[in-house]
Amino acid sequence: MRMFVALVPSQEAVDHLEEFLEPRRSAAAFRWATAEQLHVTLAFLAAVEDRRLDELAERLGRAAARRTAFETRVAGGGAFPNAGRARVVWAGLDLDERARTEMDRMATGARAAASRTGIEVDGKRFRPHLTLARLGRPEEVSSWVRLLDVYAGPAWTVDRLTLIASHLGEGPRGRPRYEVMEEFGLGG
Repeated sequence: MRMFVALVPSQEAVDHLEEFLEPRRSAAAFRWATAEQLHVTLAFLAAVEDRRLDELAERLGRAAARRTAFETRVAGGGAFPNAGRARVVWAGLDLDERARTEMDRMATGARAAASRTGIEVDGKRFRPHLTLARLGRPEEVSSWVRLLDVYAGPAWTVDRLTLIASHLGEGPRGRPRYEVMEEFGLGG
């Protein structure tokens, strides 16, 4: 099963971002993420065997219990690998030093929980972001990055980790369908 461990923004934060993006989406032929797909990936797990799920959930619960809640907001944005040859347009997070430390530790804990369970963790260095759109080929997106630079959504409290299954091709227009498998409250 294809899964990931994520931070899911509050509904208010998602709605605010959607209101900001909706009138602008038609200006670019990107593959825009739906509101249900907005999240911050802490650990991507491309192949999770069913027999490992219970142990993974137990380890993620312990990892979450060692972390504390913090406030953030969706703010700013950018492009991967860069604005000149973008393949992904993303929104950032406004994080003070404590929040950034907690988020980094959550990502480390989620990756360690998967590794100790015998699940391979995919991905590179953790960079907190919400993927807004994917591009079929590299494009110049400086105007989108400038637009996102002025965006700041409402504050929300990060108080849980979420384990999500990704069912490829089962969502609208052939996109993945996400299924929340379990949530783990921070701080026990």
